[in-house]
Amino acid sequence: MKIKLLWMCIGVGLLSLLDGCTEMTSVNTTLGDWTAKSALEGVGRSGATGFVIGSVAYLGTGQDASKNALTDFWAYDPASNAWTQKAAFPGKGRSEAVGFAIGTKGYLGTGADAQGNMFRDMYAYDTYSNTWQRVADFSGTSRRSAVGFSLYDVGFIGLGFDGSERADLWRYNPSANIWTQRKYFSNTARVGAVAFVVNNLVYVGMGSSGGNNRNDLWQYDMDQDTWTQRQSLPASIPSSSYGVSFTINGTGYVVTGTTTINNVLAYTPGTDSWAIKGSFEGASRSKAVGFSVGSRGYVTTGLTGNAPLDDTWAYDPSY
Repeated sequence: MKIKLLWMCIGVGLLSLLDGCTEMTSVNTTLGDWTAKSALEGVGRSGATGFVIGSVAYLGTGQDASKNALTDFWAYDPASNAWTQKAAFPGKGRSEAVGFAIGTKGYLGTGADAQGNMFRDMYAYDTYSNTWQRVADFSGTSRRSAVGFSLYDVGFIGLGFDGSERADLWRYNPSANIWTQRKYFSNTARVGAVAFVVNNLVYVGMGSSGGNNRNDLWQYDMDQDTWTQRQSLPASIPSSSYGVSFTINGTGYVVTGTTTINNVLAYTPGTDSWAIKGSFEGASRSKAVGFSVGSRGYVTTGLTGNAPLDDTWAYDPSY
């Protein structure tokens, strides 16, 4: 693998085996290359969140090196490789919140402050007016370390920690401004899971339950409100939690997390199989932010040891 540019670094990791699943042999390849991009112009942080609208990624909140819960908010344009500060998040500072996008609006909520107080308030960000508006509170319990995603014209929040690990799932309808409970996640309640969308189906897995990392993967069909188990990671892959995920050209990618092995893991729904696509070329980290724009995936911020990061890396799977 070639290294196009060296800046600051980033990290990696992944997860544990679910009993009763057939193990799939991993495939090693040199495809995929990482390039260092412009660092976030705000302070380094962990536990941030965000969403993508059009060709721009939005990121904010999190916790800095002094354990301060943050409210600043930023936009990253890959075309210009530039960060621009936007209107601050109007709720209390927090980390480990969730975000998702519906149409031209992004939604951000839940999370916890530096004292461990957890939230269920939700806010909508309008990209045109650069303003925030409070919307209906999340109808589940106040929590942190959940997953968030969107399908069609609705958003979802599920799993996470509210004093105990959760497995519930809730759908948000922005037109009616209401939350509706959906079918519980079909396996163990957990925190620090990943979620990615391929062809209007959601894949949720990994994370930690009862202090043990998981390597299972489940497919959620919104139309049927059903969960279906898919192929787990091979037992040879170290388990992890608090990684990030993104989707490029029909493939889901999972990188970083609580272990220090920098595998880039790719899941192909059509063959229900995992492959190792080279290595992440930044410093090991957890609680980063991952997203995709066009044909590239991105990883930014996160925590390495006790140090929050501000660097940004782009991944091109075609190399």
